[in-house]
Amino acid sequence: MTDKIEFTLDGKTVVADKGETIWDVAKREGTRIPHLCHVDLPGYRPDGNCRACMIEIGGERVLAASCIRKPAAGMVVKTDTERAKKSREMVFELLASNMRSADAGPDNQSNFWQWASSMGIAGSDRFASKFDGHEVAEFDITNPAIAVNLDACIACGACVRACREVQVNDVIGMADRGGHTIPVFDMHDPMGLSTCVTCGECVQACPTGALFEKTLMDSAGKSRAVQDFDKVVDSLCPFCGVGCQTSVAVKDNRIVQIDGRNGFANENRLCVKGRFGFDYAMSPDRLTKPLIRRDDAPKSGDADLRGVDPLTIFREATWEEALERAADGLKKIIHQHGGRSLAGFGSAKGSNEEAYLFQKLVRQGFGTNNVDHCTRLCHASSVAALMEGVGSGAVSAPFTDALKAECIMVIGARPTTNHPVAATFFKQAAKRGAKLIVIDPRGQDLMRHATYSLRFRAGSDVALLNSFLHTIIEEKLYDEQYIQANVSGFEALRAKVKDFSPEAMAEVVGIDAATLRGVARTYAKAESSIIFWGMGISQHTHGTDNSRCLIALALITGHVGRPGTGLHPLRGQNNVQGASDVGLIPMYYPDYKSVENPDIRGQYENFWGQTLDPKRGLTVVEIIDDIHAGGIKGMYIMGENPAMSDPDQHHARAALAMLEHLVVQDIFLTETAWHADVVLPASAHAEKLGTYTNTNRQVQLGRPALELPGDARQDWELIVDLAKRLGLDWNYGHISEVYTEMAKVMPSLKYISWDRVAREDSVIYPADGEDAPGNEIVFTSGFPTTDGRGRIVPADLLPPDEVPDDEYPLVLTTGRMLEHWHTGAMTRRAGVLDAIEPQGIAAMNPYEIQRRGLSIGDMITVETRRGTVEAILRADREVADGMVFMPFCFNESPANALTNPMLDPFGKIPEFKYCAARVAPLRQLAGETRN
Repeated sequence: MTDKIEFTLDGKTVVADKGETIWDVAKREGTRIPHLCHVDLPGYRPDGNCRACMIEIGGERVLAASCIRKPAAGMVVKTDTERAKKSREMVFELLASNMRSADAGPDNQSNFWQWASSMGIAGSDRFASKFDGHEVAEFDITNPAIAVNLDACIACGACVRACREVQVNDVIGMADRGGHTIPVFDMHDPMGLSTCVTCGECVQACPTGALFEKTLMDSAGKSRAVQDFDKVVDSLCPFCGVGCQTSVAVKDNRIVQIDGRNGFANENRLCVKGRFGFDYAMSPDRLTKPLIRRDDAPKSGDADLRGVDPLTIFREATWEEALERAADGLKKIIHQHGGRSLAGFGSAKGSNEEAYLFQKLVRQGFGTNNVDHCTRLCHASSVAALMEGVGSGAVSAPFTDALKAECIMVIGARPTTNHPVAATFFKQAAKRGAKLIVIDPRGQDLMRHATYSLRFRAGSDVALLNSFLHTIIEEKLYDEQYIQANVSGFEALRAKVKDFSPEAMAEVVGIDAATLRGVARTYAKAESSIIFWGMGISQHTHGTDNSRCLIALALITGHVGRPGTGLHPLRGQNNVQGASDVGLIPMYYPDYKSVENPDIRGQYENFWGQTLDPKRGLTVVEIIDDIHAGGIKGMYIMGENPAMSDPDQHHARAALAMLEHLVVQDIFLTETAWHADVVLPASAHAEKLGTYTNTNRQVQLGRPALELPGDARQDWELIVDLAKRLGLDWNYGHISEVYTEMAKVMPSLKYISWDRVAREDSVIYPADGEDAPGNEIVFTSGFPTTDGRGRIVPADLLPPDEVPDDEYPLVLTTGRMLEHWHTGAMTRRAGVLDAIEPQGIAAMNPYEIQRRGLSIGDMITVETRRGTVEAILRADREVADGMVFMPFCFNESPANALTNPMLDPFGKIPEFKYCAARVAPLRQLAGETRN
């Protein structure tokens, strides 16, 4: 029995695969059949409602819609008969009768008008328009990014499928009947006032321009203004760790449109940041000339340069003067205090090549391992636990494997906010019948799709997870054979979790015992279960213990090393995985080789031709503390903003101001750059060529779309220039040479050459050969540990470092928003994103607001033992009772001025997710907060 079907298409014998439609086969054979409602992109099912793709089938009385009709053996299909052509032309003419002309409509280059033009149709003299009477087409420009012109709508339903089935947001539906049918948002709300998350999937799917990007339209949002592009560049999204592939359209050195490409991670999808957050790169705030601090502008930890002319603090300089000043200051500190008095913060937003050069400069040029980046503030504890337990800090399976899983656990992560495109795979998996378990102290959108939604008590993660482990062991749901062959430490775990029964932990975690047992059974009994986690797991003083528990869950059940199973910490920034892989961390060389291992260090000394520091370096927060202690005297910071991202922000900014010499390399005058001695204007993501490694372990190529503004220079060239001025003999002619050198010391990149990445766009590591695809699943036959076994490390119950009391009765937790990213340096300079979320907020449950006598929309103060911040009070039912949530992207409401800098002892990550707080109306503390 075969799945191949042989039939005749326009007189030619062709073969269809199982599941293919006639339209699919015709496309493969080079036959173009018009289509409107059929969206030829991954994730879209054919609908067959527009009747634009009609074909004739021998022996059948009526025409058939080719996009939904499956071929049968021996079928005779004709696409080019007079009858089929006339039918299609009539469809297009009828639809055109209800539209403005192509030039007056929203998009004269839409699929509709391209097909209509090929048929010689520009409108209709035969058919009246439905708008000739009293009916008026809806026109809506309330959304900052998308214009709605329903006089171009053909009610094909593509936008509904885009929203409901592909992105699984379920905002758009169809209303009314017959010729009056139209798409509506929620309960027929204006788009900008609906629950639409502005992902733009509907825009990419719409065949007529009825939903269209404002960036391509006139100021009224009625007609297309940008008629052609100077170039369209295949590149990558610069924001989260999903690593969406993009198509970037440029006109007059300005990005005017971004669409998703059919990449492994995104299948054409994007989120609001990826599709509409691009204009930060063209911001008038871009640094375009080197700056040197003026002699009459002393540093101050409480400096606030918002609205201040930068030239009152800095003066413009030539590149020669700025680089000489930068290098001389660093050399002076090395000469007077030694290399360990310097430190460097690199960037997870830059390329792999930039990160590699940066850590090499610190280790070679400074002579220290004091180099780190923002992974210390997001997943350091996850990496520490993974290295300890399975010998690798990378994910064991891609997030797309959610579609292969029977059970999906999401804990301490909010994918619809922080990884929206990854979240589409989780939601689709749930729609297909997978058991989705969502665990979070706060509510979240993903819980609407979940089998189990556990809103547990913040800070009780270990108690919760140990209760799962207890249940699995007590009920013998573990995989004994897998444990015997692959796992160490099971008996110690059995002893540790003996006292963590669901019945004993129910009161601690705030979840009833039956539910805890049900979740444990669902995860353990599934044929394939996969765990995803985020910073809700890692950003605690017990973050490493949290991750250890998750690793134990996977190891004792054997849910690792197979499709649909594994451990996946969702990476926050676009190149956190890559920056860590290439050694931008204080304890590891590239590929996580210990700096304290003399044999490994000797290999790098031979490779780089220089003696290296035998002592592990300081981490991000430790560096800040060491500045206060008088140890660190100077820093080189590239693309990081610790003045906003570090905990106890006042402490961090005071440290930056204390430095004898601070060099900042960035695209904006960030809050960190306010304290700099030299500021070097650098390159934005859209101006770079280089590789990036996403959360799936995909090494992908980002290509430049824009020219550098003013005198700004490429980041990698600036690092090389500084290295030479520090006496290093570096000679790189092209960024590809950096990658090639990097790959020589990174076994993970074996068989993944620069030319291969450039050719294929994306290669997942590890790969088994030059032409072999990368391995999506790792740990299939053991672990990269000394004995090849996974190691279980039991965790005990430890409370958060600072718990609520009578003086500070609330829990403050921090995180990101959908529209803004990290410290806001980029997204708050993106017009659409800032229009949607323009002001700093603090969110509380409506009942908590009422209990405390507060008013929604008022300015309040949020106070902890480290400071006080003002913010607008927002009601949010997702926030738990007794909790206040603040995003950390608003410099006018800097949440990290309040957070606890206490570190996890293993991962050295601060406890961003939990500290004691209190709130009050601004009027009550107005005098206090302004003193």
